[in-house]
Parts: sequence; structure tokens; C-alpha cells
Amino acid sequence: MIVERAYAHVAEDEREEGDGWPWSVPCVRQLLDDGLRFTAPVTFLVGENGSGKSTLVEALAEGFGLDSWGGSAGYKYATWREPSVLGGRMKFEATAAGRRMLRGPRTRRRGFFLRAETALDALDREQKSGRLSGAADEMSHGEGFLMAFRERFQEPGLYVLDEPEAALSFASCLQLVGLLHELGRSGAQIICATHSPVLTALPGAEIIEVGDHGMRPAGWRDLELVDHWRRYLDDPWTYLRHIVDTR
Repeated sequence: MIVERAYAHVAEDEREEGDGWPWSVPCVRQLLDDGLRFTAPVTFLVGENGSGKSTLVEALAEGFGLDSWGGSAGYKYATWREPSVLGGRMKFEATAAGRRMLRGPRTRRRGFFLRAETALDALDREQKSGRLSGAADEMSHGEGFLMAFRERFQEPGLYVLDEPEAALSFASCLQLVGLLHELGRSGAQIICATHSPVLTALPGAEIIEVGDHGMRPAGWRDLELVDHWRRYLDDPWTYLRHIVDTR
């Protein structure tokens, strides 16, 4: 592993300025109060849209020196984007391997930030730099994601993923589960925000449920998203009768 705990400090008066965002988001408040501890090489953050899980993973990537637009530590904000207010304050309690990366120059930090909406752009930049052998613009989103994992995600480092399943079929999600498992065993650390019951079923992974309560550990079978998918696949009409007008 690379990071054992993430935390940030913000003065109380700054938390109350303006509309209070992102400090008013429950999971961010908990991060400020207690920090976020990691206990396994692979950690999944799950929760509804708007729960703050993407805000968290973006800030974790920025704090480690990864490009907030998506990419590796070798690119310093390839677009106009500045670090988020939370990402600029993110601090880490790291393992020995993590401390060596954080103490050195940015280019010594190993890892990648993969976000669904900018993945192909980030992969194309990696390909042009010679870090990937394939041409991202000749691939589907799913092919590009899996190419990145096979070629770019091979060494110990911090890999932050924001909803990687968005571009993947069921079969490709299963491939990704295997790749995440192997990457975690290699000494790398993965933090992934997801809605996927397929990815979160990875044996040995830590699952943190994000919502109005803040953050809490959860078992796969206890996840609300797993329960909804199970019920929907068993009887879709139970859900659709409230949505689809068949008159």
C-alpha cells in the first residue's frame, strides 16, 4: 500500500464562508474531523450521485500529485483546471513506499487518475508521450480503459478511479476485477468511486459507503446498490411500474 490515511484541515470560519461547499458535504466534514483510513490495497467508495464520492477521489488524486483532468503525475494540470479547494489541502499518512514518493519530485510519484469523462483524452496524451503503445483514439472507451490497465497500471503506486465501469460491458467489468486484484497484489493501491456491484464484489476489497451519514465501512451484501440490483433483476416491474406509463 501507499497511503494509510488521508486528512485535511480547514479553519472553522472558512468552512462557513459562502455556501460552505465542499465543507458542508457530509463525507468531507467527516474527512476534516476524522480523516479517511485505508486498510486494504483496493478500496471502493460507493454512494448515490451527489454524495461526494467523486469530490473525494478527485481531491485524493490531486493531493498525491496526479493530474485532476486525468492522467499520471508526469503531467501538471494539462488543462486550465486548478486544484480543487479540498485537493489543495489534502495530506497523507503514508507507508514507507508512499513517503519516498511524496518526499521526492512530482515525477517520482507513481500512479494514475482515471475519470470516466476524460479517460480517452488522458490516454491519448499518455500514448503521444510514448507511455502507451496503442492509439486511444482508435479504440472504444472500454478498450481504452482496459488498455490503460494492462499497459500503464503495472507498478506500485496510487491509482485513483472515478466510475471506470461507465465505459465497460459486464464482461469487461469482470476483466477489470481481475486486473484490480493483480494490481493490488503487486504492491499498488487502488481507490475507486463506483456504482458497480460487479467491481465491489472483489474479494478482500474494503468498501466505504458514502452518503448523508458521512462515510462508513460496509459489506458487499449489505450495500443498497446490491440490494436494488438484485430486486430489479428479479422483478423489474416492481420498479418500472412507478416510472413507465403503459396506458
